[in-house]
Amino acid sequence: MSYVNLNTALAPAASQEPLNQIQKAFGSTPNMFKAVANSPAALKSMWGAFGALGAGTLGAKLGEQIAVAVANRNRCEYCLAAHTVLGKAAGATAEEMAAAQTGLSGDPRTAAALRFALKVVSERAQVNEADVADLRAAGFGDEQVVEIMAHVALNLFTNYVNVAFNIPVDFPKTALKAPA
Repeated sequence: MSYVNLNTALAPAASQEPLNQIQKAFGSTPNMFKAVANSPAALKSMWGAFGALGAGTLGAKLGEQIAVAVANRNRCEYCLAAHTVLGKAAGATAEEMAAAQTGLSGDPRTAAALRFALKVVSERAQVNEADVADLRAAGFGDEQVVEIMAHVALNLFTNYVNVAFNIPVDFPKTALKAPA
């Protein structure tokens, strides 16, 4: 049972338009959005960030791989389940999504992004010049480096909402893995 309201009829009026957009995008309103709808500002921020990053230069597949790595590290079963489904819809195989959970990939570019994202989470953004240089060596420019950080930040917010408020998972469950 969630610790916050999940009834969208009780959400503030200013949350109703974004909720309608979310309903249209997903065909239903996932529980996480219902929870965040308690704050119109938070909902608009989160929904806008998803849209902006979805149109970014990293691509949907890598964005979803970053999301499952961050979710697994933060032990967020909700985001792990949701982003596993979204990653497969973005063209990732089940194996690629499972590997990404622990920061692994057979693709060196993806592996570099996942390593960096997980270091940002684990070390609370205490990265160094060598960490950024590794991303550059893998083919990422400044725009993509900042986008990776934005993906991490957005996923930290969603992970924390789902874990803190015990949001019921409404996607097919994916098992958490021990960190690599």
